[in-house]
Amino acid sequence: MRQSIFVILLSCCTILSYKAIAQRDALNMPEHDDKLYYFGITFGTNFSVYRINYTASFANTDTFKRIQPYWLPGFNLGLISNLRLSKFIDLRFVPSLEFSERRLVFEYDIPKDSVSDRTIESIYMHLPVQLKFKSDRIKNFRFYGLVGGKFDYDLAANSRSHRQDEFLKVQPIDAGYELGVGFEFFNSNFIFSPEIKLSQGLVNQLYKSPNIPLSNAIQDLHSRSIVISIHLEG
Repeated sequence: MRQSIFVILLSCCTILSYKAIAQRDALNMPEHDDKLYYFGITFGTNFSVYRINYTASFANTDTFKRIQPYWLPGFNLGLISNLRLSKFIDLRFVPSLEFSERRLVFEYDIPKDSVSDRTIESIYMHLPVQLKFKSDRIKNFRFYGLVGGKFDYDLAANSRSHRQDEFLKVQPIDAGYELGVGFEFFNSNFIFSPEIKLSQGLVNQLYKSPNIPLSNAIQDLHSRSIVISIHLEG
């Protein structure tokens, strides 16, 4: 399913890029840069992982031999509101829902060399505020970079769960920073913008619970995502 979504996004990117190149001799949406604000939609895929810092006693414990995080794909869908601050700088707010998964593989010493492979699912209410730094427009093309901060609330966080089979508990609130680059292709009625960004959480996501051995082996748990998005703006 996720592979199909990625293929569709890539196909849309290719088709619309070719269309914009084919129209390069005609200046599309010439009045767009004079707009004070405009809106759009965004959708795409993300690849998420946890960055782990272990406790000082992890190397000496006889419970776990290895705890290894892995990347997993997900998808995101949201809205764009863009405010023009100057010719080269915009302020952008992109509220969205982000469905992500993160994989943890941990190996026990006892019983010897037994391995567990678990997945943590998250549904983030993603609220980033970004500064968008634009280049000069070259006919129907422009490059931009972005930097900003984010606030995330995980609707699927299990920190309040009372289930006895939880292997790890995570906090619902996260905040951090984002860095990215993108391209704008001006079509006759809309702007097609592929974008890639790094989203790094700065809040420790780990919910300490003495009844969960895995949480006692981890000191800090931070979220990290690479997000590939398609923006359609007017």
